[in-house]
Amino acid sequence: MRSPMQAFTTLTGQAIPFGAANVDTDVIIPARFLKTVSRAGLGAGAFATVRERADNVFDSNAGAPILIAGANFGCGSSREHAPWALADLGIRVVISPGFADIFAGNAFKNGLLLVTLPQDAIDRLMAVAADGQAITVDLENQVVTTPFQDRFEFAMDPFRKHCLTNGLDEIGLTLGMDAAIVAHEARAATERPWLAGAAGR
Repeated sequence: MRSPMQAFTTLTGQAIPFGAANVDTDVIIPARFLKTVSRAGLGAGAFATVRERADNVFDSNAGAPILIAGANFGCGSSREHAPWALADLGIRVVISPGFADIFAGNAFKNGLLLVTLPQDAIDRLMAVAADGQAITVDLENQVVTTPFQDRFEFAMDPFRKHCLTNGLDEIGLTLGMDAAIVAHEARAATERPWLAGAAGR
């Protein structure tokens, strides 16, 4: 059975102060973990090479729903497993100065919110996260805030915002147009019955 995409409005939680730039999809989920078509369990392999170090920020912030990364996050291959792995790790938001285009498209389709902020804002959020303080991401008002009165506004494509705040993936969008589809098919059957096979009866 299909699981609906989780709607996103506002999230407050601990952030992982990763900060690395040019992180490719092989770092996010190494190729050796791609022997499955299932999304479940991919989080165990997320950032595996980074997590080999005992003091890594992922295991010390386990369960944190926000990831703070450097520029060009998600570059490299187009594997959709990358956002799957992030989601299975519990991450719902990635904040970065910029994202690779294909990764950004895959992330959106899987309900992962990507927030683009300038480097000085990233540096500040890294410091807040390293201090163990929670960060709030408000998609409705398009702002990231901290307990220290920091306020960083971000841009968001209106269509993507609508889909994320309503939990709509491509299937959900199609199902939402059910009445229009049924009306179209009924009209087409009347106006062009041969398309439905009526002409051959």
